[in-house]
Amino acid sequence: MAEREAMEYDIVIVGAGPAGLGAAIRLKQLAAEQGREVNVCVIEKGSEVGAHILSGAVMDPIALNELIPDWKEKEAPLNVPVSEDRFMFLGERGAFKVPNALLPGCFQNHGNYVISLANVVRWLGQQAEALGVEIFPGFAAAEVLFHDDGRVRGVATGDMGIGKDGQPTEAHQVGMELHAKYTFFAEGCRGHLGKQLQEKFKLRDGVDPQTYGIGLKELWEIKPEMHQPGLVIHTAGWPLAGDTYGGSFLYHLDNNQVAIGFVVGLAYQNPYLSPYEEFQRYKTHPEIRKFLEGGKRIAYGARAISAGGLQSLPKLVFPGGCLIGDDAGFLNASRIKGSHAAIKSGMLAAEAAYAALADEAPAAELAAYPEAFKSSWLHDELHRARNFKPWMSKGLYLGTLMVGIDQVLLKGKAPWTLRHNHADHECLRPKTEFEPIQYPKPDGVISFDRLSSVFISNTNHNEDQPAHLTLKDASVPVNVNLALYDAPEQRYCPAGVYEIVRDDDGGNPRLQINAQNCVHCKTCDIKDPTQNIVWVTPEGGGGPNYPNM
Repeated sequence: MAEREAMEYDIVIVGAGPAGLGAAIRLKQLAAEQGREVNVCVIEKGSEVGAHILSGAVMDPIALNELIPDWKEKEAPLNVPVSEDRFMFLGERGAFKVPNALLPGCFQNHGNYVISLANVVRWLGQQAEALGVEIFPGFAAAEVLFHDDGRVRGVATGDMGIGKDGQPTEAHQVGMELHAKYTFFAEGCRGHLGKQLQEKFKLRDGVDPQTYGIGLKELWEIKPEMHQPGLVIHTAGWPLAGDTYGGSFLYHLDNNQVAIGFVVGLAYQNPYLSPYEEFQRYKTHPEIRKFLEGGKRIAYGARAISAGGLQSLPKLVFPGGCLIGDDAGFLNASRIKGSHAAIKSGMLAAEAAYAALADEAPAAELAAYPEAFKSSWLHDELHRARNFKPWMSKGLYLGTLMVGIDQVLLKGKAPWTLRHNHADHECLRPKTEFEPIQYPKPDGVISFDRLSSVFISNTNHNEDQPAHLTLKDASVPVNVNLALYDAPEQRYCPAGVYEIVRDDDGGNPRLQINAQNCVHCKTCDIKDPTQNIVWVTPEGGGGPNYPNM
């Protein structure tokens, strides 16, 4: 096997999302202000910057105002200010609109913008490159590299051209080693390397388990008469049962487009629940269908989100690097927002690293980063929101009442902090405790099947490569998951990756993994009840190619 070449940088950043690019830009700004040279490299597993970015999204510009104060002059794609907030509780046929005077501050979006986060990230990539940041899309960080003393040395990108049999093909190219004084991990939710680092350095000791949701999203072009730029609609209730955390969003962008999405908390108990099917069912509600009828669906995607908040944040630093953005879990579940938090976390880490690089003997750990976070507006915001998800996990009705008390009456300043006691994969109950859910067949007009949805996510993987959805024990899917839970991976995956197939006589059940369908949402890695499925990064450039998501 050929030797890997190595490139040396001051800072290597894994992931060109809002956190990674925010950090890269801030590093270069500080260097330019003081006439210093700081070499910054960003690698991105997507085929281009923004290809794997999926979010709602309503963006609070607070962090962008700090990072690039003249973003309007630089034509950042924040073009649609929020014009109206609506929050509704849905029944099967009807809806109750909450008076805006009663809405907690977390659901009020005055001053925010309806955006495509993928397009904002593409713009951030242009700003970063203009400052001299080197960005390499299509290169997946596959391995963390370490110094002899255990400090992180950087990352290695995966080899290209490895066949399904694990052997090099004619197209084989050896991966690169990227060495850095500090490596920032900004892979997004449930980062493949971030997860390994949290285990190796015990970064989760003393904190609550992280809790997650799966967010599913479609982009629609709707009839002009139904379009209201800047309208933001959130709902709770139907079609989910009252004991299942979740809700929806419908955001009106420009150009007659709406982003419509559904979030289901991954602590749900019923193994027959399918987040994808719940999303399709939600769109048939009269209050939602009226926006979509006569329109056209143009994109689909899915992504897990970290929702545990402040009490689930791991230790942010370790020798040689740090976690930023959703790789750590900087998302405010109460506001359904994370992009401003991601940018701010990247900026805080960048400022700590820049100061450390000026020292003759830089410290192994960037202790200034978590210290700066604790005194920042981001910490204040997450502290106010810390009880939202624990209250809502107690059911829709009790949760709504208690969130009202916590957020409206107490303004997030309750003298207690509720805990997350269980990881999401521990919450699934045996199939014998539930009846299968009968979901309606898709009509191909408002609701759709999985495979037609995956098709418009533009997902593509080189088929001659090792499956990036790996099993610790190949017997578990049938002997445990099928036997106890009726193979829930068939339902929680939003892309039809997992199928139980049988012989013609119905015998010999086995798990088939259609890895080429994977949209990199990471739900399987999170929700698998035995934690037997491990998501590892595929060949760089594979996965979805999201336009305007």
